[in-house]
This record gives sequence, C-alpha cells and structure tokens, in this order.
Amino acid sequence: MSKLGIIAGSGALPREVAESCRAGGRPVFVVRLKGFADDAMLAYPGAEFGMAEFGHIFKALKSEGAKSVCFAGAVDRPDFASLKPDMRGLLAMPGIIAAARKGDDAILRQVMGEFEKEGFAVEGAHQVVADLALGEGALGSIRPRFEHDADMARALEVARAIGQLDIGQGAVVARGLVLAVEAQEGTDAMLRRCAELPAAVRGTLEERCGVLAKAPKPIQERRIDLPTIGVSTVRRAAKAGLAGIVGEAGGVLVVDREAVIAEADAMGLFVYGAAPAAGHA
Repeated sequence: MSKLGIIAGSGALPREVAESCRAGGRPVFVVRLKGFADDAMLAYPGAEFGMAEFGHIFKALKSEGAKSVCFAGAVDRPDFASLKPDMRGLLAMPGIIAAARKGDDAILRQVMGEFEKEGFAVEGAHQVVADLALGEGALGSIRPRFEHDADMARALEVARAIGQLDIGQGAVVARGLVLAVEAQEGTDAMLRRCAELPAAVRGTLEERCGVLAKAPKPIQERRIDLPTIGVSTVRRAAKAGLAGIVGEAGGVLVVDREAVIAEADAMGLFVYGAAPAAGHA
C-alpha cells in the first residue's frame, strides 16, 4: 500500500484522513501547512512548511516515498505579498496569482496541477476514507418533513448557483426567503449572521424553520475542497434556529460522522443527503 502525503490545513478532516490510513495500515507523511494545521497533526510523521515552499514540500514527500497526496482541511486565501516562496515556489507563483483572479477553485486547480507535474497522484479525501461522503437520505434519526421540502430545494438551487460563479458552497433559506449565502467568510460565520437576523424571518429555538444547504461547486474539481459538515456546523445551524441541513449526496463530506449524528439528534435537527442535480452526479 503506497504511502500517502496529507497536505494538512485546519479542522478535523486531516486527522480523520490520517486516522483512516492508520487503521487500514497505510503509511502517511503529513505536510503541516504553517499557520493552518492543528496541533493534533503532530501525532503523525511529518513536517511543517510554509504554503509557498513547494520545493521543500516536494523534496520531503519524495524522500519519504509518498506517491500520492490528499489535500485535507481549510486554508484561507493567501496574502500573496506576505508569502515566502522557495525556488520551486517562485516558478509556481505566477500561475497561481493569475488563477486567483478567476476564483478559489481556479487557485486550487493550479496548486493541484503543480503536484501532478511532480508526478504525484491526487486522491480526494472521500476516496481515501470510506463512508466519508454524505449518502442519500437522513443521516440520523430526525427526518425532514413535507414543509421543509421547498426550502431544501431552494437552498440547494442557490448554493449551486453561487458555486457556478465560484463564490461559495452554502446557502440558508427559510420559508422561501434566502437569508444568507456563503462567500469568503465560511459556513460558521454565515450561520452566525443568520442567528443575528430578526426572529420574524428565521426560525427560533422553540419553533425551528429553515435549512442550510451545502453543495459542491458545479465547476469544482472534486478531489479537493469538497464542502464539509461537522459538529460545529450542526451547533451553528441549531443556534440560528434552523430545522436542518441538506447536502448533495456524494458531494459533501461528513467529518466525525458519529458525533455529527449524535449532535443533530440531540438538537432535533435533520441532516439529509439529497440526490445530485442532473448532470452533477
């Protein structure tokens, strides 16, 4: 079984990928991106590098015998002026800066292309970890009711629309009204904004309504940066008074699945996998 290089950003996903490999006997080498990777990743073999140190990263992965890489975890859009690239990074930066003008997905494709030029195969986190992707139907014991159907459909429609423009991967809809769309701030910040809206347009803790939808961008390279649902997503959705979360089945990752199920059931929220839109399966 070939060694996997994990390019680790923040959040629980890198740990889930590393633990899955450990359980399956697959060796890993973790590239901890400076300023992003959590301290939990120190438990695995690896080293820390700046995000523009392509040469050092490639050299370390090759010396460790890694043939494949998996990008896992959140990384903020960089301030290019503050980056400190090595010599290989200097070669990569013009293409990455040019891609940045087209959106985040273009940046990720460009970065992934640099790894592929060096001979690394790129594996999606959902390809490494079995059952990481959200399946169709209810994830826990709570199921959406008939009155949630229209909000789920509308929220997914909006999430896919902003994804087509490479803006974000999530949207919140309540009673047919679009309360928020996700941009650079991320899902948690978007849900915090929803919680501050007047109770007249959103649900409450006593009378929940509305749905958070997450879907991959229709233009997206699915081996990298798929949208995720975690325990914090459930808690923020509950605090915003939402009735549940819907994601595109096969296109959304569930991190810490058992904990997500337990939290959603405890909060009385549904987490539901909807069939992919035609042409996006």
